[in-house]
Amino acid sequence: MQINANNHRPNDIIKFMRQSTNLTQEEFAKTINKSKDWQQSNELGRSNYYFKDLLKIAKIHNFEIIIKRKD
Repeated sequence: MQINANNHRPNDIIKFMRQSTNLTQEEFAKTINKSKDWQQSNELGRSNYYFKDLLKIAKIHNFEIIIKRKD
């Protein structure tokens, strides 16, 4: 499955990633040594995660991140 990040807000992307793993917010956050509050804040758009966190999530949960240049 692919999602175009340009069509979604960052909080939607991290929520989609978590939901696709079938983990709770707490379980998902623990996989990258974060708290449930961290996950919840990001999913609600109250906080912005760093790209390094996104890369860590991708590596642990076997997501592929593709960066395309707009033409």
